[in-house]
Formats: sequence, structure tokens, C-alpha cells
Amino acid sequence: MLAPSTPHRAEVEHLVRRALYQRLGRTPPRHALAPHPLVVNVSARHCHLTPQAVETLFGKGRTLTPKKWLYQKGQFAAEEAVTLIGPRSRVISNLRILGPCRELNQVELALTDAVALGFEIPVRQSGNIKGTPGCMLMGPEGFLELPEGVIRAAPHVHMHPDDAAFYRVKPGDFLPLRIGGECGVTFERLLVRVHPDFKLEVHIDTDEGNACALRADTPVELRRPAP
Repeated sequence: MLAPSTPHRAEVEHLVRRALYQRLGRTPPRHALAPHPLVVNVSARHCHLTPQAVETLFGKGRTLTPKKWLYQKGQFAAEEAVTLIGPRSRVISNLRILGPCRELNQVELALTDAVALGFEIPVRQSGNIKGTPGCMLMGPEGFLELPEGVIRAAPHVHMHPDDAAFYRVKPGDFLPLRIGGECGVTFERLLVRVHPDFKLEVHIDTDEGNACALRADTPVELRRPAP
């Protein structure tokens, strides 16, 4: 198994920036006062599977093998991948599985993916799959038919409770996210998710990331609601 990753660049820069302002005796800008640095990542198409689904697709006793650790604690992209079979037998090969396993099966696609496959999928919060389209997944050892579970994930932000207090929000609220650069945009409805294990991270899909030309050095800002 891979060793957990080293601290993210944004975390190191956040600590250094705060230390410099303190040493120079200068008042830091508001974003530097936040408990944790803001990271915005593009979440490419992927799926989440139950342990039973993994065994159906990869064989009895099989579990997911971490390939790359993600920013959120304990989350990883797995070595294993599946083929998604959509309407009219259109397929996406090498659909990555994210681990660890969950209590339900869910496929997350961008709008462009859905159009190419012939899907009409709703924008949903992760886990809210009732009434969504299904699909067929194919692995090296079997097929799995999902009666529902294909969604376009709502743009969202993971927050530690300290971050939620700083931004004055609670789970289920929405925040604006400003992305700068040459193709700057503002996402007005960024869904807030809060958990003690979360790091401050925004997830947008590939269509959204391409639309604003997001890069590692693109300026980003979460805007707090008015008091």
C-alpha cells in the first residue's frame, strides 16, 4: 500500500504566509486569516462501489488497491478501473474507482461525458441517487447492473467545522466561489459539506474546470455571506 502523501503545497504556503505577516507586524488579508488554505481541485469522472460490487466485478475476496492518495484524509484513487456501458451500448473504458468502499454504488460524470453516452443525468449531492439513471459496469470478473446511481455531482466544498465557523455556514448551505484568471468565473451555488475529518477543498468537474481554465496558480476565493 502507498504511504500517505506529504503536506499539500497550499498547506505549506498558508503557514509560511501567516508566519511572514506575523513577523513583519502587518495585518494579513482576510483569506490569510482562515483556519486552513483553500484548495480547488477538478474531480474527473469516477465511481464509488460497495464491497459486494467490487467482488462482483473483480472476483471473490478482492478489495481496492490504493494507486494515489487524494487530498481528503483516507481517500484514494484505486488501481482498479471498470468499463461503463451506457444507453445504446456506448462505453467509457477505464473508469476510475475511488476508495475506500461506500455503502452505495454511484457513478459521477461531467455533462460532456453524459452527452457522449446518451444519458440525461441530474445534478445531485453525492449519495442522493433516488430516481437517477442506471448503467452497466463491467470488470475483469463480471458485470454489475446498477438500477440507479449515475449523477453529475453538484459543485461542492468540503469543510472542517472550524472552516464552517469562519465562513459562517452550515451543512447544506451555499457559498459563492470566485475563480480568477483570464477566464474568471463565479460559481454562485457551491454546496457546503462539513465533517471533522474534512480539509477545506472544493470539487468541480472537468467541464467546469475547463470552462474557467483552472490551474494550480489560478487565484480562488470563497466569499462569506453578509453578516
